[in-house]
Amino acid sequence: MYLKHWFIYIFIFFSLFWSCSDNALSPTDPFDLEYIIEIDPAEFESQNITGNDYFYLIPGTTYVYEGEDEDGTAVRVEEEVLDQTKIIMGVTCRIVNAREYKDKKGDWDQVEDTFDWYAQDNDGNIWYFGEDSKAIRNGDVVSTSGSWEAGQDGALPGILLLARPNVGLSYRQEYYKGEAEDVAQVISMSASVSTAYGTFDECLQTAEWSRLEPGIIEHKFYKEGTGLVYVEAVKGEKGFESLTDISKP
Repeated sequence: MYLKHWFIYIFIFFSLFWSCSDNALSPTDPFDLEYIIEIDPAEFESQNITGNDYFYLIPGTTYVYEGEDEDGTAVRVEEEVLDQTKIIMGVTCRIVNAREYKDKKGDWDQVEDTFDWYAQDNDGNIWYFGEDSKAIRNGDVVSTSGSWEAGQDGALPGILLLARPNVGLSYRQEYYKGEAEDVAQVISMSASVSTAYGTFDECLQTAEWSRLEPGIIEHKFYKEGTGLVYVEAVKGEKGFESLTDISKP
């Protein structure tokens, strides 16, 4: 099954699983559907992994977000696109280092260090092939829970962002049973949001949820030409992350 055939498969089965009204934030559970894909490395960009209009993968670029977690503690996230790649399932993936900090008596205390692996197929869809995630406490690694790699132990890649998103389309973003089971749905192509970096109109807005955290839903906002600009928990917990800075090479 090539990628284009898999897209048809997943869109047919997911398209009716969610009502996009403001009062319908609990999606019908789609996770019992069988998830089978075959990755053909020839379907992926191997030399020019730059991302798509909503998610850039240009080495040397760093995105900074600040906000609050579910407890109201100030948080800071730095996502740096590295000039490094990793071969997974025969596909060349770009490595992004995400570092999360929390406010600790006026200082930023690092609590997570993650290396994410993204790939770009020939149509411009951004795929997520896994992560090497470390939870940190007082400078020491205390857990690697949530880490997974596509092709290992039954794990499969998913789509982070579609090249041609349309309202109502849903898709798996990752799959490693019991560890990584996020899905997403496009809920708007014309959302507006204000961040510390600026106000953005005509944004792509997605809803994301996971079987591993039932009842928790967050919305993400992507601006064409900029990337991810805002993340907000909308059900089951509180918290947000707002774009504050972009440094480019």
